[in-house]
Amino acid sequence: MEWGDAWMAPDKLQHALACLLISLLAAALAGRSARPGLRRRAAAIGSAASLAAGAAKEAADEAGFFGSAGASPKDAAADLLGVAAAALALTLVRRRRREGRKAREDDDDGVAMV
Repeated sequence: MEWGDAWMAPDKLQHALACLLISLLAAALAGRSARPGLRRRAAAIGSAASLAAGAAKEAADEAGFFGSAGASPKDAAADLLGVAAAALALTLVRRRRREGRKAREDDDDGVAMV
């Protein structure tokens, strides 16, 4: 396990962005599912997929598959940061959609123009 890597190393940004994108992509795919249970849990599914990918990458680093010095807790922290950013983005989008839907329902006074 590598403890001496820098917090501001370029690979930390790569870890955060990769996990952010994996989370958003997996959540988008789950949100398009025909199964309502998957759609309801799209953010959790995206987060789980991203954390699994990050953990697999760190396990591969520790096993020496990528020629790195080993797994890094700082890389894992950057992964968590990316997942948290994606969860925040998904929450804000969901809230905005819900507010827009509610505003449209409030505007509809039940009178239809025919």
